Amino acid sequence: MAEEFIINSSAIESKINQLLPSQGGFQPGQDFSASTMVIPIVDLTETAEGSSLRQDLQSALYHNGQTVFNTSNEVDDIVTTTGFFRIFGTITMETESTGAAVGSFILNDGATDKVIFSVRKFSVTGNHITVTPFDFIVFLGAGDKLTASSGSALIRIAGSTRQLADISGNLVSPT
Repeated sequence: MAEEFIINSSAIESKINQLLPSQGGFQPGQDFSASTMVIPIVDLTETAEGSSLRQDLQSALYHNGQTVFNTSNEVDDIVTTTGFFRIFGTITMETESTGAAVGSFILNDGATDKVIFSVRKFSVTGNHITVTPFDFIVFLGAGDKLTASSGSALIRIAGSTRQLADISGNLVSPT
């Protein structure tokens, strides 16, 4: 015979409210129960969240969802809207004896800059080309922006952005 247990967990209550908004979430005065009986589980999480795509398919690249950027010897705003964004591409540096320079990604909250990814070009003898790939996800709140900064015409930052979720974490599916 199966035994029943009562579970009191605010973390579980919050997750149910988040995952099942159409069901009214967790109702006050109700308890969760657990059982030692083995019951098969069907995972309806994606559908309950409002998405029927697998997570890997949801983050696919698509024509209307990409914003391309190419920065050289300047500072460009890459993303200025709120949400979660994937940023990917390469920083290409040509080295020569003209001195050092930096290629960076900078998060700005309207007052303060924070460098989150940076590559430095050093002065060397002879010409060399270095390609550094990048692929990261950023969250931008209200008033935040992501910029790409190239300190030399010999540093090129090129890539693409794709919004993965809005500021509330709701997934943005390809359309």
